[in-house]
Amino acid sequence: MEKVTNQEQNIHTKIASVLKALLCAYVVTGALLVLLAFLMYQFNLDEGKISIGIIVIYVLANLLGGFVSGKCAKSRKFLWGLATGILYFALLLLISLAFYHSLQNAGENTLATFLLCAGGGMLGGMFSIFL
Repeated sequence: MEKVTNQEQNIHTKIASVLKALLCAYVVTGALLVLLAFLMYQFNLDEGKISIGIIVIYVLANLLGGFVSGKCAKSRKFLWGLATGILYFALLLLISLAFYHSLQNAGENTLATFLLCAGGGMLGGMFSIFL
């Protein structure tokens, strides 16, 4: 049997905490998107309100993901929250590519979504310091 060093165990723990945070963020995203779909159906919301709802969902999900990842980290909590937000965006981008097979007309929206996800995750990591 190989001995696992303390440093290797620490890395595995941090990776597991980021994956747990991503899972929490995506569960919240799914639940809030279902709620938004219900509200859209019930109140016949226009495209502008739906876009705002999606932005709010991205920020809230990444706040939670960053918070969870920051709580699991012992130091540099904001960096772990930032990493969670970036990974959330990367997975979101991969899912979009899988469904649409291209990124046409995605310039400004992609950058804005990246900044929202990364910023929300980092802010969640910062909040984990205080709560």
